[in-house]
Amino acid sequence: MSATSSHRTPNRGLIYAALMAVAWLTLHLYALFGHTIGDPWWLTVALIFGQLWLYTGLFIVAHDTMHGSFAPRHARLNDWTGRIILFWYAGFNWDSMRKAHHQHHATPGTPEDPDFNADDPHRFWPWYLRFFLRYFSWKQIVVLAAIGAVYTLLGAPYPNLLLMWALPAILSSVQLFYFGTYLTHRHGEPFDDAHLARTNEYPRWLSLLTCFHFGYHHEHHLYPHEPWWRLPFRKLESRT
Repeated sequence: MSATSSHRTPNRGLIYAALMAVAWLTLHLYALFGHTIGDPWWLTVALIFGQLWLYTGLFIVAHDTMHGSFAPRHARLNDWTGRIILFWYAGFNWDSMRKAHHQHHATPGTPEDPDFNADDPHRFWPWYLRFFLRYFSWKQIVVLAAIGAVYTLLGAPYPNLLLMWALPAILSSVQLFYFGTYLTHRHGEPFDDAHLARTNEYPRWLSLLTCFHFGYHHEHHLYPHEPWWRLPFRKLESRT
C-alpha cells in the first residue's frame, strides 16, 4: 500500500489503538486473575512478553496524543485518551509529560533536553536511571499502590501482581527507552542534522516488534505530527 493511500484512512490509528487496548485488557485480566504462575511455564512467559509489547504500544499511542496525531479532528478524545493511558500505565500526568516531551523536541540532545543525559551521553544504565527518576516520583508510587490494593481486594494473588503487572510495566519502560531514546539519541555516531536523532535500521517487522516504529526516530523528529504507523512510509518517501 502506498503512503498516499494509507494516509487516506483517518481512523486507522483509532482502530489500531482499540485493538491494542482490547488485547492488553484481555491478557492483563487473565494474567492477574485467571493464570497460575508456572502452569505451564511457557504460558507465564508468553503472558509477560505479550503484556510487555502491548504496554509499549499503548505508551506509543499516548505519545501520539502529545502531538495531537492520535485523533487530530477530536481534540478532547485525543487528550483524554493520552491522560487515561499514562495514568493507568504508571500514574503519570499526561499534561506535564507532554510539556517535557515538547521541550525534548525543541532542544534535542542538549542539556536543556529533559530526556537526554548530557553528563553521560553514551552509557545506557546511568541514562536510564536519570530518565526513570525524572518521571517517576512518590505520586506514581501512591497511585500504583492504590491500584495494587484494588487488585488484591478483587482476588489477584501477590505473585501475579509482581510478575503479571509490575514486571511487564517496568520492562516496557526499558524497551521504550532503549529503542526509542537511547539508541536514537546517544552520542558516538554522527547525526544527519540538528535534530540529533537517528533511525534504527531494522526491517519493518522488527521495528514494529521493538518499539511500534518509534525507532524511525529521525523521521519522527522531522514529522512529529505523523502517527506511529505512518513513520515507515515517511522513511520510504525519503528514499524515493
